[in-house]
Amino acid sequence: MNESLTIHPGVAMIIFDEEKHILLQKRRDVALWGIPSGHVEPGETVQEAAVREVLEETNLHVEIERLIGVYSEPASQIFHYPNGKMVHFITLCFLVKIVGGELTCNMEESLELKFFDVHELPKALLPMHPAWLKDALANEQTPFIR
Repeated sequence: MNESLTIHPGVAMIIFDEEKHILLQKRRDVALWGIPSGHVEPGETVQEAAVREVLEETNLHVEIERLIGVYSEPASQIFHYPNGKMVHFITLCFLVKIVGGELTCNMEESLELKFFDVHELPKALLPMHPAWLKDALANEQTPFIR
């Protein structure tokens, strides 16, 4: 295995508005659109990480509704950053609902935030995120493990 490859627990949060549009962020690090996501920090639960990451990236307060899935497949979960860093993420994807705050773009992490119709997603989308959205839209009560 590649010694420069590290493994990190990650979280991703599916956020719909009242019209069932999905919130995406255009990420500063790779200039691609994606579901709000991030790392679990030492000493926090995955639920705390999910709520914190959404607040940091969007200024929205959210509550977790359910776990959509756990994603670890190397083909989709090994991420190559432009600086050469490679990370294998074990990502827990949650459906969350907005309970407060006002949508504000954190310019340190994002270039833009926008709600999209689920059938009209931007072309420049992180490759693993359409599968997570598909799983969320399946509305299964049992989480996917992929």
